[in-house]
Amino acid sequence: MAEIVYPPVIAAARTFFRALDIRFHLEGTENVPRSGGAVLVSNHISYLDFIFAGWAAHPSRRLVRFMAKQAVFEHPVSGPLMRGMHHIPVDREAGAGSYATALRMLKAGEVVGVFAEATISRSFTVKEIKNGAIRMAQATNVPVIPVALWGSQRFWTKGRPRKLLQRHIPLTVLVGEPMHPKRGEDVNKHTTVLHERISELVDRAQRTYPEIPPGVWWQPAHLGGTAPTPEEAAALDAAEAAARSTKDRPDSPS
Repeated sequence: MAEIVYPPVIAAARTFFRALDIRFHLEGTENVPRSGGAVLVSNHISYLDFIFAGWAAHPSRRLVRFMAKQAVFEHPVSGPLMRGMHHIPVDREAGAGSYATALRMLKAGEVVGVFAEATISRSFTVKEIKNGAIRMAQATNVPVIPVALWGSQRFWTKGRPRKLLQRHIPLTVLVGEPMHPKRGEDVNKHTTVLHERISELVDRAQRTYPEIPPGVWWQPAHLGGTAPTPEEAAALDAAEAAARSTKDRPDSPS
């Protein structure tokens, strides 16, 4: 497919990274295949994660087609960029179309990016993940590549103000060994293993991060930070979903 938008976006991102002196630590990027389809599955802690998860594939000279919610494609600024980079819109009310598009891209040899938690984790631990990544890999006989991001939440995450111009922030990207789920094997078992692998990578990224000050909001509670616990985060997510549902009701006040 024609790549008119993606290369300039990458060039702009590199300039932005240099201007902010983002201190990247990339590890395991050789696990992203240089050719052929693959499903790249990352944890989700920031609204910018598609940029940094995509960076995991940059050393292999691959472009990642991320699955993202439909609303991002409807935005007047992000929409044209997302479409121009051939990312995949996901309508949560009718996901079959996006799933079929992802399968078609995988069969064509593309790398498809998935945030299997579906939403940003407020606790900065790995939430329960969906099994779609494993099912796509099984259906197309491609590997699943687990990825851990750490540090991106400091720029922009759920419930916190944007701080996009911070300088000298360390950013860790760890890429794990590929998984090779085969058609007919237990989807849920592979999904559990994928969750374990991403969680292990995230834990290592957190514990080896160059800056580990006590009591900061962007550290998980179990490592001494003040982020919500997984239970508290789940309650916040449930309250947000309930408020959104009420707002969307036809009889609700505008």
